Amino acid sequence: MISLLYAMDHARVIGYKNDLPWRLPNDLKFFKRLTTSHCVIMGRKTFESMNGPLPNRKNVILTRDEEYHPEGCEVIHSIDTIVDWSKANPEEEYFVIGGGDIFEQILPFSDRMYMTLIDEEFPGDTYFPMFDESEWSLTRKEKGEKNEKNPYDYYFIQYDRKSGRK
Repeated sequence: MISLLYAMDHARVIGYKNDLPWRLPNDLKFFKRLTTSHCVIMGRKTFESMNGPLPNRKNVILTRDEEYHPEGCEVIHSIDTIVDWSKANPEEEYFVIGGGDIFEQILPFSDRMYMTLIDEEFPGDTYFPMFDESEWSLTRKEKGEKNEKNPYDYYFIQYDRKSGRK
């Protein structure tokens, strides 16, 4: 199963200057809980915005750069590789975690989306692509806890594709 995992604001912003434009620790805990012991797939810029590979996960970087081989990561060069993996291992959940170009390319092949929708608008330069909501079922929506450390209203939302992917 190919799952997209992302947080966005009302304007679909998912990033700004190669970073998250907000601090929301509960979203990071949600991310960690979902992805630990699974495969996370990201673009080169997303990987470089982090402090190295995510622990206790298989880290895969999708890049066109044939010379790029960071330590502790597997490198692939095509969306087709992810699709092939998911077909060969349908019981495994592969988490695509960014960035915007990767989301746009993999969206037609995805089975599930985990979205943290933040009820704010932030400056941004990277956006989640538009998608046809008629192809997806809303299967979960839970309001996150707003507090001193998590100062925004936000929702954990899950969409599952209604029919088979492309």
